[in-house]
Amino acid sequence: MAEGVLGPNGLCFSPDEKILYIVESRGIPNRKILAYDLIDGGRKLANKRVLIDAGADAPDGMRCDIDGNLWCGWGMRSAELDGVMIFCAGRQTDRRIALPERSANVCFGGLKRNRLFMAASQSVYAALCQYAGRAREASSS
Repeated sequence: MAEGVLGPNGLCFSPDEKILYIVESRGIPNRKILAYDLIDGGRKLANKRVLIDAGADAPDGMRCDIDGNLWCGWGMRSAELDGVMIFCAGRQTDRRIALPERSANVCFGGLKRNRLFMAASQSVYAALCQYAGRAREASSS
């Protein structure tokens, strides 16, 4: 269990499911995206670390693509930052999809999983991407 997370919000796994990412929406003094290693067959978390320090900005729902890039809904503090931030290899943002409103959550869909759906304050947007979301694992039950 992830303990001591101030206002846990968006979460997702790395493509290999060895890392869990969690948005700390009430982080003091700054909001953050935290990363944890999954150990003991995925039953325990270890090595809590700050992956992204978002400052006063507001990260929200997120997904990883098959290359491990983190796509994070963003906004609320500044209209110039509303949309989706894309983090490559844990670095501060490399790319951004600008939207006219805050994006609360994202997911990949479509036949090739390369269409990014962005749930915003009042609308749902979609964009084709050069990256693809992770394939859903087949259920064993």
